[in-house]
Order: sequence, then C-alpha cells, then structure tokens
Amino acid sequence: MTRRSRVIVAGYFVRFPIGGYVWQALHYLLGFARLGCEVLFYEDSAYYPLAFDPQSGSSGEDYAFGVERLDEVLGEFGLRGRWVFWDVRRNEFHGLSREETHRRFADADVLVNLAGVNRLGEWRLPSARIYLDIDPAFTQIRLENGDVQLRELLAEHNLFFTFGENVGTPRSPLPTGGFEWRPSRPPVVCDLWDGVPPPVSREAAFTTIGKWDTVDRDLEFCGVRYHWRKSLAWRKFLDLPMQTGETLELAMDVEQIPEDLEAVTARGWVVRSPLAISADPFAYRRYVQDSKGEFSAAKDMNVRLRSGWFSDRSACYLAAGRPVVVEDTGFGDVLQTGRGLFAVRGLEDAVEAFSAIRADYAAHAAAARAIARESFEATRVLPPLLDAAGC
Repeated sequence: MTRRSRVIVAGYFVRFPIGGYVWQALHYLLGFARLGCEVLFYEDSAYYPLAFDPQSGSSGEDYAFGVERLDEVLGEFGLRGRWVFWDVRRNEFHGLSREETHRRFADADVLVNLAGVNRLGEWRLPSARIYLDIDPAFTQIRLENGDVQLRELLAEHNLFFTFGENVGTPRSPLPTGGFEWRPSRPPVVCDLWDGVPPPVSREAAFTTIGKWDTVDRDLEFCGVRYHWRKSLAWRKFLDLPMQTGETLELAMDVEQIPEDLEAVTARGWVVRSPLAISADPFAYRRYVQDSKGEFSAAKDMNVRLRSGWFSDRSACYLAAGRPVVVEDTGFGDVLQTGRGLFAVRGLEDAVEAFSAIRADYAAHAAAARAIARESFEATRVLPPLLDAAGC
C-alpha cells in the first residue's frame, strides 16, 4: 500500500482568527485530508508578530484567543492535534512540541505556504516547497519593483502557484519576476456551505464582506499607479441599488472614511460591521448562506492588469448556491460566466446581470452551485499541487 502523502499547510489563523482566513486554512486542510493526505497546520509569529483579537478589537503579541480558536475550530472538523503555533518571542509551542514539529517537518512530503505569512528557515524543509500567491498583481509588481525581502521569501520555495490565472500568459501584461507561476484557484469544501435554501424574497440582500480602504498598498508599475483600495473601485457602482431595486449590503468598514459612508448610504446601500460577521467563522458562513447572492467590486490593479484573480470569498458564495456578480479581473477567460457567475465591467453590465438573475433566480442559484463543484471543489483544485510536488 502506498504511503499517504504528508502535507504541511502554513497559514494565517492564530494571528488573525477572522472568518475568511479561518475558512481559507480549513479548505486547504480538509481538501488535502479528503484526498487521503496526512495534514498538519503550521503557524509562527516570526515574520508578522502582531495578532488581532476580535473580542477587544486590539492587536498585540497575546496569542491566547487565536490559539484557543484554532484548537476549537480544527477540533470541530476532526483535526484536533494536527496543528502547531510557535510563539517565537517567548519560544513557546502550542499544539505540538518543538521536537514533534521538527519530526513532522523532516517527514513531510510537501509544504504549502499560503501567502508567505510564515518564514520557515528554522525547520528542515521538504523537497517540495510551494508558495501560494493569493494576491496576484500585488506580488508580481513588487517583484518587478525590486522588493528584496519578497524575493528572499520566494527563494525559500521551489514551486509557485497563484490565484492570478492569467499571470505569465498573453492575457495579462503582468511580469513574472523570473518565477514560473502555475495557475490555481481558491479551494472550497462545497458540502460545508450547502444545505440552506437560498432566500428568494425581494428584501433578501446581495452582500459582500471585506475591507473598504487600504492606502499603503497602492503600487506603481511602468510609470502607472495602480490602486489596492476597493473604496475607489466601488464608485462606479454606487447607483446600483437605485438602478436595480435590489437590497445591496456591504459588510465593510466604510465608516473609516465618513464622506464615503455618507455617499454610500445616500445611494441606498446598507452598511454593516464586518467584524460583527467575521469574528466567528460560523457566523461568517451563516451570513453568506443567508444572502441572496454576492455583488462586489475588485481591486484596481487586478482589474486593469487582468490578473484573472478570483476571491475565495466569492467561491464560498458559489458553493452555497448564491449567484455572484463581481467586477471582471479577467477570470472570465478561464471560468464559465453568464449563468450563476457574472463578470461585469461597469454599472450597465451589473444592472443587466441582476436583471438576468431576477428573471430566473432558481436557475442561477443552481448554476452557481454547479460552478463551485466543477471549478472550486477542493478535491479538484488541490491535485495539481500534489502532482507538481511529485506526490
């Protein structure tokens, strides 16, 4: 009998135990487990020491809440005892001991480092070391602009995957930075999102969840400034509630820019606290399931440079059988759109998408679910990573 492949997933959970990040780690762990792999979740505080505590709303080097939440959530899904968090400053290990962590790294077949939020020089690394880029365009532009720290981080790996499925192809002008980027998608364990009938009432809301504005991540590429801030991307869609008659809700921290909050609510948008929804991963899932669908704008750099990026959040809406209308980043080059999933470039496109969904909501909900199972199911998305690693 062939030995089960041993996979370490390095991620961001204890330091940011918030809905979307929790589910991201879970989908990789459970997906690999369903493929028959032995899985271990690894995280440390060496690279990014600050941890966010959703109960107090503060950040610091107290990891107690995140460690407790990690143990609780992984235990809920049969993964208790398959994790380690290393508090580097105090040199304390939670979950597995230092000795057991060394053994697990030495025995592993493949490491999957999600977004590079962990530095792994302490350990004897497996021969296959995958860097998973979840922020395409941002990553490649930083490389092009000579980011030495990022290049050093990538040098710790030998296989490179990105959610930007157009990177390295004629479909996008983005540079590769000298790396061979293989396409990947956010995996979802679809049955974890199913089972709740979609709401069909006129009052049910199309929603989204996220951060409204992040100024310090804007970048220049070839003399052109590209924005990370979604606050700018939303401006072209502000009249959507009035144009469609739909209830549209933003679980985003719009209030950080008071004039934006005033403009958004004046146009008919409902605004909710993202933290109230995301502090509990199961509340996050219920929010998605209680939604009629998703509408969201995308980051300027992904839109204009057509990276092909697709959100792991949107994949969850699809898995729940909720139609998704999102701004086009070039993902329509590789995904089926027009039924259950719509790639829109402006207000007029979005209005037409909502009109189509309203005409046959049940069909679009079923199509959304089918797209998730065909294109995002973890047991379909993750085998290419194992194949590249020789597992």
